[in-house]
Amino acid sequence: MDRRASVQLDETAKRIIEQLQQDGRRSYAAIGKAVGLSEAAVRQRVQKLLDAGVMQIVGVTDPLMLGFSRQLMIGVKCEGDLERAADDLAAIDEIDYVVITAGSFDILLELVCENDGQLLELLGRIRAVPGVVSTESFVYLKLRKQTYSWGTR
Repeated sequence: MDRRASVQLDETAKRIIEQLQQDGRRSYAAIGKAVGLSEAAVRQRVQKLLDAGVMQIVGVTDPLMLGFSRQLMIGVKCEGDLERAADDLAAIDEIDYVVITAGSFDILLELVCENDGQLLELLGRIRAVPGVVSTESFVYLKLRKQTYSWGTR
């Protein structure tokens, strides 16, 4: 992921984002009523936020309800070209999240698997990536909190 310039949001943009974070299907008319803008003005501002890459509007699923019995974070230790290793890992379709970190691990991955067999196969593919030295898996037993409310408070 490229470093992007920080975008300064005014209070109205933050309030629009908060409305969509509460319900991504909320109508522009309802958002307009809540933030004091017309439906057309909200539509235009939302489109600008989308075009700028400030936000996305997506459906978030529950992996367990879709038949994925394993959700986990994997800590990866690397040597050599860290950026290349991260790019190679990001190219694995089953990996949902890749971040280069400071601390005990060089890279953190997040993924969901249908079963332990799929997890074992993925661990083999992850460990085969050039530069990967070791991995440590953190299997999620129960998700207690997950929010997407960054940047509006």
